[in-house]
Amino acid sequence: MDIFGGVWEDHANRIASNWDASVRPSDLVLIPGDISWAMTLEEAEPDLAWIARRPGLKVLIRGNHDYWWASISKVRRALPNNVFALQNDSIVFGRFVVCGTRGWVLPGSPDYGEHDQKIYAREILRLRMSLESAARSASAVESDTGTAAVILAMIHYPPVIANQRESEFVRILEEHTVSHCVYGHLHGEGMKSGFNGTLGAVSYSLVSADYLGFRPKLLVDE
Repeated sequence: MDIFGGVWEDHANRIASNWDASVRPSDLVLIPGDISWAMTLEEAEPDLAWIARRPGLKVLIRGNHDYWWASISKVRRALPNNVFALQNDSIVFGRFVVCGTRGWVLPGSPDYGEHDQKIYAREILRLRMSLESAARSASAVESDTGTAAVILAMIHYPPVIANQRESEFVRILEEHTVSHCVYGHLHGEGMKSGFNGTLGAVSYSLVSADYLGFRPKLLVDE
C-alpha cells in the first residue's frame, strides 16, 4: 500500500499495534472489504491468518479489490475459526446482528454510468437479502433473550456521500432499523466526500484505514 503515499508506510504493523492494544478477545470487529491484494484464495491465506491472529471476532465482507474472494462456501472453508464472511445473509453475536454487502457507485456520482446500473441494482437486492436475514435473526434474538437486538451493517462502497445524502441504500437501511452502518472504499482526497453522522436513525461511519489513522473505531462500548 505504500505505493499510494507515505501515509501508508509500515501500515500493517501500525494496524496490528493499535488493534492489539485496544481490542479484547470477546470484541466484535467489522472489516468492510478490500482485505487483501491477493488474486487467489490461496494467496490470501497469509493475510487472513494475520487477521486471525488479532484479538476479537472478525466479520468480513467483500470489497471491489478482493479478487481472491471465490465462492462464499470456499471462502468460509478457508477462514480461521474466529473470522467470518458474509454474503446475502447475516450473523449473530449476542444481541448484535451483522449484515452487509459490497455496494456500488451511487447514481448521481460523476463516475456512475449506464454500465453501472445493473451492478447497482444487484447490490441493492443483495443488501435487501442480507437485511431480511438480519431482521429474522433480530426477531429470534429478542424472542429468546427478551433483549432488543442491534443491527449493524457493512457496505464497502459509500452508501451515502457528503453532497448526496439520499440513496436507495440509505432508504433500505432506515427501513430495516439498522443502528450503525460502516463503509470504506474512500482514500486520500476521496475521503473528503465521506459522510460521518446520522441520517434518520442510522449512524454512518467512514472506516477506511488511512481515514482512521490505522486505528480501530469504537462503535458500541459494552
